[in-house]
Amino acid sequence: MHSPVLKLSHIKQPIAAEMQTFEGRFREAMRSKVALLDRITYYIAHRKGKQMRPMFVLLSAKLLGQINDSTYTAASMVELLHTGTLVHDDVVDDSDKRRGFFSINALWKNKAAVLVGDYFLSKGLLIALQSEEYKLLQILTEAIKKMSEGELQQMAKARKMNIDEETYYEVIQKKTASFFAAACTAGAASVCDDQDALDKVHRFGELIGMAFQVKDDLFDYGQKKLGKPIGIDIKEKKMTLPLIYALQQGTSAERRHIIYLVKNRTHKMKYVQEVIDFAIEKGGLTYATSKMNAFRGEALELLHTFEENEARLALEQLIMFVTERSK
Repeated sequence: MHSPVLKLSHIKQPIAAEMQTFEGRFREAMRSKVALLDRITYYIAHRKGKQMRPMFVLLSAKLLGQINDSTYTAASMVELLHTGTLVHDDVVDDSDKRRGFFSINALWKNKAAVLVGDYFLSKGLLIALQSEEYKLLQILTEAIKKMSEGELQQMAKARKMNIDEETYYEVIQKKTASFFAAACTAGAASVCDDQDALDKVHRFGELIGMAFQVKDDLFDYGQKKLGKPIGIDIKEKKMTLPLIYALQQGTSAERRHIIYLVKNRTHKMKYVQEVIDFAIEKGGLTYATSKMNAFRGEALELLHTFEENEARLALEQLIMFVTERSK
C-alpha cells in the first residue's frame, strides 16, 4: 500500500485530452463582461489547484461509459461550484492565502469576494439549466446544501467544544464527503442511468471524501501544508479526530486543561503546540490515520466491484494520492 505516490500528471493520463477540453469549457464558463469580475476570474484561473474533483467526474464517467458533452457540463459545474465555495470559505475563515497565493478577500476585500463566490455558484447552476441537465443540477445542489449544513454544524459545536467521534463523521460527511460523492455521481450519471451503479459510485465518492478530510485534519498536527499553517484548526477551535480521540484517552483533569487551552489560549503558539503534543502523545494521529486507511480500504473494495479498465486503475491511484499526499 505504501508505494511512492504518483504525480497527478501521471494519474491524469487516461483523461489528459478530456481534461484539456474541460479546461477550455471551464475558462469559457467563467468569462464575464464586467471588467472587475473578469480580472478576478482571470486571477483564479491562473492559480488553479489540483483539479481533483473534475478528475473524479471524468474518471467516474470513463469507468462506466464514454465521456460526452454531459460529462463536460458535470465537470465544469463541479469546478465552478467548488471554486465558489472556496472563495466563500476564505471569507468565513478570514484567510489571506489560498494554495500559496493571496486569497480573493485579501486582494479585493470581503464584499467583492462574497459576490465573486455568488457569481461562481450561480454560473455552476446556470450551465446545468442551459443544457437542461436537471439530474446533474439535483445531484450538485443537494451537495452544496449539505456542505453548508456541515460547516454550520461544526461552527455550533466549536462553541460548546462537545463534539464526539460520531458527530465528527457526520460533520465531515456533509461538509466534505458529500461534494466528492456528488462529483463522482455526476460523472457516472452523465453516461449511465443504472441506479445501483450510481448508488455504488456515490458511496465510493463519499468514502474518498471522508478519507480526504481526515488526511486534511492530520496536517494540522505537524506536517506543513501549503496555505494552511500548523495548528490552524486548533486556533479556530475545530475539534478534529486526532484531538477528539486524544481527549477520550486522557484523564478528566487532562481533558479539562486541554479544553481550557483550546477555548482560551490558542492566540499563543506555545499553547497550540501543547495541544498538538497532547494529541500526538495520546495516539490521536495514529488512530486518525487508521480510520483514514479504513475509509480508503472500503473505497478500494467498492471500486473493485466495477469492471477493470484504465479509468478504474487511475481512480485507484487517485485514492492513494488523496491519502498519501504531503499537502
